[in-house]
Amino acid sequence: MGWLDGIRWVVKALNSNRQRTLLTTLGIAIGIMAVTLLTSIGEGLRVYLLDSFSQFGTRIIAVTPGKVTTQGMAGMLNSIRPLTIEDSEALRDLPYVEYVVPLVTGTAEVEAGRFRRHSNVLAVGHEGARAWKMRVAQGQFLPQDDPVAARAHAVLGARLKRELFGARSPLGEWVRVGGVRFRVVGVMESKGQMLGFDLDDVVYIPVARGLQLFNRASLMEVDVVFSELASSADMARRIRQRLQALHRVEDVTLFTQEDMLSSLDNILGFVTLTIGALGGISLLVGAVGILTIMTTALHERTAEIGLLCAVGASRGQILMLFLGEAILLALAGGALGVGLAGGLILAAHWLLPNLPLQLSVIYVMFALLLAMLVGLLSGIAPALHAARLNPIEALHSD
Repeated sequence: MGWLDGIRWVVKALNSNRQRTLLTTLGIAIGIMAVTLLTSIGEGLRVYLLDSFSQFGTRIIAVTPGKVTTQGMAGMLNSIRPLTIEDSEALRDLPYVEYVVPLVTGTAEVEAGRFRRHSNVLAVGHEGARAWKMRVAQGQFLPQDDPVAARAHAVLGARLKRELFGARSPLGEWVRVGGVRFRVVGVMESKGQMLGFDLDDVVYIPVARGLQLFNRASLMEVDVVFSELASSADMARRIRQRLQALHRVEDVTLFTQEDMLSSLDNILGFVTLTIGALGGISLLVGAVGILTIMTTALHERTAEIGLLCAVGASRGQILMLFLGEAILLALAGGALGVGLAGGLILAAHWLLPNLPLQLSVIYVMFALLLAMLVGLLSGIAPALHAARLNPIEALHSD
């Protein structure tokens, strides 16, 4: 028996009971569709979160006050030196440093004329916009001033400007932030939201003014943006050494954007595989269907198997015929499931463009391989049984 004869035999066997074949194919298709859709949701979520976190750049090291350690009762008596504007200025002359952004955040009521609104306040250095890759739509960002005695200037986010000033230009106007007057010098381009934080509903003020506004002695964070010529590990070492020399003790914690993105990618990748595996449970239904149809086909075609053996077909060929039937059945269901999932994803993109769905070629191939594996495992027992049949007894089975 040649391989073309084998293919014709398998196709004829599947066509002999089309309704049963169709139902089994649909069982596999639903399982594969579930796996593909769930992994697309997980992959879309992973891409969305990574894009959100990396929109400010990847060569950033965040310095926060306090050393992350575990201590006993004696540690309660230790005092942590504040992270000051002077500390951030001391990092500017380190090799490969491009921008240094001291940061204090909070919320306050912003007033302009008869309008007022509670908004987020970002007190930052004058390099904030360039460091975070943000663009100014009108005017300018905070000008370079004396870091510890900056003038009362403010820059509005796109939404905050629209709510307070409507269509008219706010440049040169006065706003009150937490009861303190600031002159508006710029408006930022719309940046959207990141993890529920509206980047457009923000007012930017100088960091020294922010420390006064929120009555703080310490910065909340210092972001250091460095050149691509340096590694994050090398820059972290230089920053740690500089601050340790100033504070006489290592009392800061450093977070590299590179490490955070890598950890987040690993976590979200695991989540994607996990929810894909949950969807794979539905493939058990399809596997049972294939096992049922192959067992039924074995009993219906016992005499045919005996005839094949009588005309010279080997046990290996009989085994491959039944396995080929099971695998072809599963692959047909897999292809149908992937097609249905792709159609649903395209429809979702059209109806809900903001829904994070990402169809990955890797997961599509994984789904098809999974379908083939289901067919192989479901058909192997009936195929082995068929290959072991006694040809004489099989011919007399009817």
